[in-house]
Amino acid sequence: MSSATTITCANCGKGEEESVNLKSCNACHMVKYCSRECQVAHRPQHKKACKKRAAELHDEKLFADPPSPEECPICMLPLPIESSKTAFNSCCGKSICIGCIYAMVMSEGKDLCAFCRTPPARDDTEDIKRVKKLMDKGNANAFCTLSAWYHAGRYGMPQDQQKANELCLRGGELGCAKAYFNLGDSYRLGRGVEVDKKKAKHYYELAAIKGCVNARNKLGALEGNAGNHHQAMRHFIIAARAGQEKSLEGVKHGFKVGLVTKDEYASTLRAYQQIKTEMKSDAREKAEASGAFR
Repeated sequence: MSSATTITCANCGKGEEESVNLKSCNACHMVKYCSRECQVAHRPQHKKACKKRAAELHDEKLFADPPSPEECPICMLPLPIESSKTAFNSCCGKSICIGCIYAMVMSEGKDLCAFCRTPPARDDTEDIKRVKKLMDKGNANAFCTLSAWYHAGRYGMPQDQQKANELCLRGGELGCAKAYFNLGDSYRLGRGVEVDKKKAKHYYELAAIKGCVNARNKLGALEGNAGNHHQAMRHFIIAARAGQEKSLEGVKHGFKVGLVTKDEYASTLRAYQQIKTEMKSDAREKAEASGAFR
């Protein structure tokens, strides 16, 4: 390997050809060090560039194209954003839209799970047992579900916000965006923890990266309140394009005051209308009209 391409420690100059195990700076990944001591020694001259690049990497991740919306496993349409229009089933661990639940209720299936045809739990104890079984299998949404029961003190669970937060953290780590969103709410509102706006924003960001449009809308509001209006619009545009109505109002306001261009507003509105159309079905509309899912 030529000296021009040799990778060396940013502080002492030792290279990999000397059998030195170099490790990248965890924050910026721009430089490498042969030891913790060299990293600490080099910190004063590296700090500014490191902080700048770390912020760029964070923004690239935060504002990357969001994952595709989760689909109902039965009708294969994007799940509604509103939690009242979906249900998590403790038998199979699937989140199902109200349209498919309604269709099952109106058929001979009655109370059977619309996905796996399992009868409902006989009592709270059986429901809790089912959820815990899913948790043992690593079902992220099951952690979020049990967390909600601890939060509200439902299904025989004691009201315990600290336990609810612990379950949210685990659910988020396993991939549940809603769990991170709920944890963000806990830190913002002081539910079982001290109010911490920085941590609240951190968990909202983790939720947004995983596709939670409500967390994205919350970030838009936080950035707007902090005076970071262009950052706020970036969040609102992403959330609105995913069907978040409040975020669309934010984009509309941004257009009126000159923070959003005409083309940005038009394309966002088209995307919003398209995803809303994709979320519609006759079964979902009948379910809403029935009043049974309010």
